[in-house]
Amino acid sequence: MSALDSWTCGSHTAGDVTHPTYRKGVGPGVVIIHEVPGITPEVLAFADEVVGRGFTVVLPHLFGDSGAPASTERILRSIAQVCVSREFTKLKAGVASPVTDWLRSLARALHAELGGPGVGALGMCLTGGFALAMMVDPAVAAPVVAQPSLPAALGRTRGGDLGLSPADREAVRERVADGCPVLGIRYRTDPATGTRFDTLTSMLGDGFLKVELEGKGHATLTAHRAQVAVDRVLDFFDERLKPS
Repeated sequence: MSALDSWTCGSHTAGDVTHPTYRKGVGPGVVIIHEVPGITPEVLAFADEVVGRGFTVVLPHLFGDSGAPASTERILRSIAQVCVSREFTKLKAGVASPVTDWLRSLARALHAELGGPGVGALGMCLTGGFALAMMVDPAVAAPVVAQPSLPAALGRTRGGDLGLSPADREAVRERVADGCPVLGIRYRTDPATGTRFDTLTSMLGDGFLKVELEGKGHATLTAHRAQVAVDRVLDFFDERLKPS
């Protein structure tokens, strides 16, 4: 039996782009975007915790395998898939990955169906910064940035880049000023995150809420999960998505 058997498989289309989705739960919507190498059992375990807290979770499948455990072979295969995909911006600074347009559409559709203050959006690692690009759309009311790693942190410029166009940066700044905070999670010494937390702190001030973990690690919510980080995400979704 696969860990995905309890999830409902579907798809979402925006323009000429279609990706599979997996859905589970009841309550306000949350879009959880997987990391390399795909929707692993660890990603599903975290997603199930969000479901258990009283949310409808949608997992888009963007690359890699669905439900399979991580392995060196799967990691390399998924990285190769991302490298040749035009949906992901790997090195160029100051631009958003094209796939974020599709993700915004998914968030809008989920919000239109479920209503409420908005939906949550959480990205991890390679997709970590996508929640920032998604919050340009007002449908996203609870953006979470977990160990953002794009563009690759090679050099000072890319290490501090958020994967946003100048217009998107200004839109994010305005949304935070209007009362929509951003939650960020990382291991403090994780080199993959570069200096992006410094950029976000400078750009958003008190509107950037940080959980910075000590020790060595990268995947804050999955392979190297820290319960304090998981609990803070769940509380953040409660605070932002469930009317008092």
